[in-house]
Amino acid sequence: MSCSPVIIASPRDKAAVPAMAHHRYRYRRRMLIPALLFFAAFWALPFATLLLMGMQADNSSKQIAYWAVLTHPHYLVSLVTTVALSLTVTVATLGIATIVAVFLARHFFPGRSVLLALLTFPLAFPGAVVGFLVVMMAGRQGMLAHLSMALFSERWMFAYSLSGLFVGYLYFSIPRVIMALVAASEKLDPSLEEAARSLGASTWRVVIDVIIPGLAPALFSSGALCFATCMGAFGTAFTLGTDLNVLPLTIYGEFTNYANFATAAALSVMTGGVTWLALLLARRLSEQCQETPS
Repeated sequence: MSCSPVIIASPRDKAAVPAMAHHRYRYRRRMLIPALLFFAAFWALPFATLLLMGMQADNSSKQIAYWAVLTHPHYLVSLVTTVALSLTVTVATLGIATIVAVFLARHFFPGRSVLLALLTFPLAFPGAVVGFLVVMMAGRQGMLAHLSMALFSERWMFAYSLSGLFVGYLYFSIPRVIMALVAASEKLDPSLEEAARSLGASTWRVVIDVIIPGLAPALFSSGALCFATCMGAFGTAFTLGTDLNVLPLTIYGEFTNYANFATAAALSVMTGGVTWLALLLARRLSEQCQETPS
């Protein structure tokens, strides 16, 4: 019977193990310093400045800016309008992107990669360009206005309203979501759908009970990013008109037109708080979906 050799560590080797662990610990602490400095310089200090500035008095009401924001109807309407618009764009984006993503994940055809590249091409456009495209489509001299003038002798346009802002937000939101959903759709297990159909489930039941739960983590995470982007999007709204009562334009107006820095800071903190809550909720829901057994 053969026996494997037993290796006995020397006292020097045993002493070297804690020393190496301590060296790695010190190395990690040193590497943490640049990250903390970056966090402090680009997030903690600016946000702390906004928090403190919001404690100052509003120019018009002479109240604390946070209280003025919570009690003034104009600011509350701006908040509700922005949240409602962002939620609507997010739901519409997820609906359109899910259908397209599932189709592209399951069908391979010539030009598929080109189509995917074209679908993500709007990411290269800044918000001002997206707003300009909406104006060219549905503005006073846009294609819709010329077509309606030729057919019905009246000019149709919606570019300078919340409908135009919805179209603009939808245009740059779909590319941000669709690639994540394509990747998630490719990981779906086809056997689950086959099992559901073999048990007599209809197409809608398969979609509701199999496909959507399988895509739920990606839907929550990409939907949260879409919502956060719409909450703070400025370029598109500014191009379509400064009369739109959404938070980015309200903050811009308070800051530039009225030099009301305290209220602008309070509105910025409010925007960041709503966005942070949405991201936190989406993260929790995504984690619950991943922990729930299929």
